[in-house]
Parts: sequence; structure tokens; C-alpha cells
Amino acid sequence: MESSEEPTEAREGQHAASGARAENEDAPSRGLAPWVKIGLVVSLLGGAVAALIFGGSATDAFVYSKLVNEVMAKPGEFQGRELRVEGDLKPGSILFRPEPCEWRFVVQKAGLELPVQYSQCVVPDTFRDGMGISVVVQGKMAKDNQSFIANQVVPRCPSKYEMQQKKNNGEVMPHAAPVASSATDLK
Repeated sequence: MESSEEPTEAREGQHAASGARAENEDAPSRGLAPWVKIGLVVSLLGGAVAALIFGGSATDAFVYSKLVNEVMAKPGEFQGRELRVEGDLKPGSILFRPEPCEWRFVVQKAGLELPVQYSQCVVPDTFRDGMGISVVVQGKMAKDNQSFIANQVVPRCPSKYEMQQKKNNGEVMPHAAPVASSATDLK
């Protein structure tokens, strides 16, 4: 007669295996102590933050922002650094060259001037001569420390109150339809 029961040896092996599992579950964990785990997490996070701060790809997040007069007072201090410079657009200074595309203009503040080169074909619509606008340029000082190579140009529009005052004085608004190009072509 055949029994549906397993051989005795097999049953004993199963009991031994389940007994070993029960012992392991009751035994204290042999992993890392909680304070070691916390220390590793903090170290990894600190390393990631340091890599972002000192890594080359994150340097744009830490751009110096200065006024023209601050930069031109000590231009050598800013050599090789990504920099934002703010100043007033000097009237009559905008020059444009179509081949290859390049804009040149001067920003000024407190009697000091900074010539700017911007090698792009397109500038924002509000970047016009004769509007008395403030301009922020981002880029680096040229090797001669006397001019600026911009990779971004952001004209700052006057506030609505300044615009209303200019309109009352008969001036054309920066957002008004352009009458003619105010840029002079470079040769």
C-alpha cells in the first residue's frame, strides 16, 4: 500500500530548514549599525553637493552680478569668470554686422563704460537705441580686460510708471512699433 506521506527524512529536513529560518529571524541583524547608515547617507549627500558646487557644469548657477562701474574699477578681478554686468545702454553706441552676425554696443554707469560684443543675430525686441534702457549682459571679460564678450543680452524695460512719464514727455515707448532700425552697420 502506497502512502501519501513523504519519507521521514524529507519531513525532518523541512522541519530543520524551517527551524533554521525561525532562529535567523530571532537572531539580531548583522548589518550596519544605524549610526553608520546615517553617516554614509550624510557623506553621500555632502559629496553630491560639493560636486555640484565645484563641478564645471554648475558654474552658471554661481554667476557674479555687478554694475559696470564696479567691474571697470578692477576688471582684472573678473578675468575668466562668468559674469552678469548691468548698466545703461549708451545712446548711439549700437552697431550691427550681418556677416558674421555681431552686435556691438556700450553699457555705462557712473561715468565708466564697458564695450560689449555679442556674436548672435537676434537681440530682444526692446533692445533699441534712444530708449534710455538699462541692459544686463552675461558673459566674460575679454583678454584685454577692456571689453566684454556677451553670450546673453537682456534689456531691462522701464517700469510702467517710468514708461508713462516718458510717454507724457513725448518719447516713443520701447514696445511701440519700430519706425526704423536704430543700429548702425559695422563694416
